[in-house]
Amino acid sequence: MHFQLAEEQTLIQDMARQFASVELAPHSAMWDEEKFLDRSVFTKAAKLGFLGIYTGEEHGGTALSRLDSALVFEQLAAGDVSHTAMMTIHNMATWMVDRYGNADLRAKYVPRLTAGELIASYCLTEPGAGSDAASLATKAVRDGDDYVLNGTKTFISGAGWSDIYVVMARTSDDGARGISCFVVEKNTSGLAFGANEKKMGWNAQPTAQIIFEDCRVPASNRVGGEGEGFGFAMSGLDGGRVNIGACSLGGAQKALDAALDYTSERRQFGKAIGAFQNTQFMLADMATELEASRLMLYRAADLLDHKAPNAGAACAMAKRFATDMCSKIANDALQLHGGYGYLKDYPLEQIVRDLRVHQILEGTNQIMRMIVGRSLTRQ
Repeated sequence: MHFQLAEEQTLIQDMARQFASVELAPHSAMWDEEKFLDRSVFTKAAKLGFLGIYTGEEHGGTALSRLDSALVFEQLAAGDVSHTAMMTIHNMATWMVDRYGNADLRAKYVPRLTAGELIASYCLTEPGAGSDAASLATKAVRDGDDYVLNGTKTFISGAGWSDIYVVMARTSDDGARGISCFVVEKNTSGLAFGANEKKMGWNAQPTAQIIFEDCRVPASNRVGGEGEGFGFAMSGLDGGRVNIGACSLGGAQKALDAALDYTSERRQFGKAIGAFQNTQFMLADMATELEASRLMLYRAADLLDHKAPNAGAACAMAKRFATDMCSKIANDALQLHGGYGYLKDYPLEQIVRDLRVHQILEGTNQIMRMIVGRSLTRQ
């Protein structure tokens, strides 16, 4: 096994780190406070290929690997978790259209998505269908050259802000085999958005319900064939789990760096608190947990790239472990800051809030355990 990154991967990593330090980190606290998702950041990110990272080159994607993508998202998240998470969602939706759409649909949307002219959201979760995605109830009924959509999606990142929505809807009552995938434009008649949710973290990006009331979508905007949508959704989630795990790595690294700086400067009882054994043990555990998370996540991404039969279980393991550990690391970093860590003047409280949701989305970590458990007992 070879654990050294290739030179090209190191350059990609450095480019993402530089972008994060210049375009994301200086504004992160302001975006969080003002609940502002900055469109200009996405335009700039597109020029570096960050809005079509693992999308094919034919329509402007960079066709990088899932491991390369994880390297990018990790570095970007060290600048701002909320904006980076929205980029991961956009990348997943763009890849889905490019991977499964026909030639006309791909030509219509993918070039504008990879260029940042359009931003995409992904719509799977419903009020009554979260972890049990196969039970979703939003319906799409064929009517001539169109489909008419009715139903509600919830917890949609970018709702009302994004330009297009990749939507899973039921075209038959045949369980998971009755779900199809559609691209719905923001200005489509019958598409409405709920009020923005008041969230613990990810404050920069809007999150809201999307309501379909006799929303008429051209049949040409269906991605793939009828009944294939659930398979698309599941294939996207493996990569999504790697992506959100990478965001956790970036946030946790920022938290660890902040803790190292603070404990080297803060003095108590006549010496820096970093000189106390208890502090050193905490820092050692944080660094070890972060490195273990990183290794698991990189391995899962590599298995996904190689289409290994155990890739799904590996992605679930890595997502569960990395998001749990990185949330703990951020909380430990806050603890080392004492009362100062609880103040908005320091970055720790924001990192703790932003990373917490990673243990819930892309499948809760309890669902990750179910996936891993089934892979172990499958005959």
